[in-house]
Amino acid sequence: MESQTIVEALFLGLLEGLTEFIPVSSTGHLLLAGHFLGFESNGKTFEVLIQLGAILAILTVYFSRLLKIARDLPSDPKTRRFVTGILVAFLPAVVIGILAHDVIKTVLFESPMLICVMLIIGGLILLWVDRLNLKPRYTSVMDYPLSLCLKIGLIQCFAMIPGTSRSGATIVGALLLGTDKRSAAEFSFFLAMPTMAGAFAYDLFKNRHILTFNDASLIGVGFVAAFISGVFVVRYLLDYVSRHGFGLFAWWRLVVGTLGLVALILMR
Repeated sequence: MESQTIVEALFLGLLEGLTEFIPVSSTGHLLLAGHFLGFESNGKTFEVLIQLGAILAILTVYFSRLLKIARDLPSDPKTRRFVTGILVAFLPAVVIGILAHDVIKTVLFESPMLICVMLIIGGLILLWVDRLNLKPRYTSVMDYPLSLCLKIGLIQCFAMIPGTSRSGATIVGALLLGTDKRSAAEFSFFLAMPTMAGAFAYDLFKNRHILTFNDASLIGVGFVAAFISGVFVVRYLLDYVSRHGFGLFAWWRLVVGTLGLVALILMR
């Protein structure tokens, strides 16, 4: 295994953790970076499987909160409704993810031009939503009704198009449906746990026959890097969003998408 490849895996892992929970599309960034670096993984598994590091980052930061939810689940109706809401929001991604898995991995993941366009479109939508004078009806994830959770889950499915952003889709959808910025971002964190874990397990199962020891080593490096950078983002994102909104992330998407398009056109 070449040291350059290890360095690339380390870089991509850090990139995954830094971008997974902010509305800029971690998958889009990974696929674009891999394209320009010439980094290739069997079946595009690296880009999906290193998300386990980001999942563990949430579990680490939210451990006490998750423990409290587990303790309250048998006796507290509000907690049961919250957990049910997360599962309801997760369900559309299960159905569409299984049905469209091959198209996503073999067509959409191989379209860097599409990724750049979606980054730009998403950035414009974020700027628009961030400047709306929205009046939130829900300020706590524990108060989200099941109907709202289902709608957010349906909107999350747009993120199967790389460059859209899972967190971006869920946050924007939640805001337009009547939530405040902090609880929208927090609900996106909680919904990420089953969504990313499900994608990890299903992709690992689908590609178990083509993975090699070299793949496992690279995935391990990326996983550790994603965990470390993911912990940093999860710890500080909610406070940042509450104070400053999503404008910075919108402009970041516009810059990356535009530079990516220019580079792709020049490389033709």
